[in-house]
Amino acid sequence: MKLDILAFGAHPDDVELGCAGTIAKEISLGKKVGIIDLTRGELGTRGTAETRDLEAQAAAKILGVTVRENLNLRDGFFINDEKHQLEVIKMIRKYQPEIVLCNAIEDRHIDHGKGSSLVSDACFLSGLIKVETEIEGVFQKAWRPKVVYHYIQWKNIEPDFAVDISGFMDIKMESVLAYGTQFYDPDSKEPVTPITSKNFLDSIKYRAQDLGRLIGVEYAEGFTVERYLAVNSLGDLV
Repeated sequence: MKLDILAFGAHPDDVELGCAGTIAKEISLGKKVGIIDLTRGELGTRGTAETRDLEAQAAAKILGVTVRENLNLRDGFFINDEKHQLEVIKMIRKYQPEIVLCNAIEDRHIDHGKGSSLVSDACFLSGLIKVETEIEGVFQKAWRPKVVYHYIQWKNIEPDFAVDISGFMDIKMESVLAYGTQFYDPDSKEPVTPITSKNFLDSIKYRAQDLGRLIGVEYAEGFTVERYLAVNSLGDLV
């Protein structure tokens, strides 16, 4: 199955927090989008791996993605080595995306930077014909995405470009709130974490609103790039 866009997240909810508005918009434009979670988020303070599985599938349904898979790597302890790269390469070759979205290059959570470099390196290696992979005994052809973009997470990293997600903020928030065990709940008796505060939940919207303000729209999501952006003409810029 060929996808237009494949979004990777170190944990279930990374993609929703970082780029769900962009994904929802692209799907509305007819693009086929998939999500690959590297881990099940089993080290998360609240909830369990099983609840995160259910929440991730609920969020996928809200966004309308074509497919969502989990590589079941070890939360907190996966590394960017050959073994893990090959698992990511299999997904890239399986879905042959033109565009890959992945974690912030550097962030508060150590898995975000690791996930970023793991996916980025795998995108390059996936294009090498002498790197051999197979799924269920079937040999995979080499495939390299055209571009890799990194969404912004905890840290306020200055984006290289921003996507207008006006009209898609509500679906982004709905997909985030599908992770009921992870975010603000005034009635919860579980431990408080940096992402369970009301401020964090509110920040999802006001950060998108502020970035939107800077580019002259209502809401936006920002991304960083690995190489120069290219346009056919100045008219391509909003």
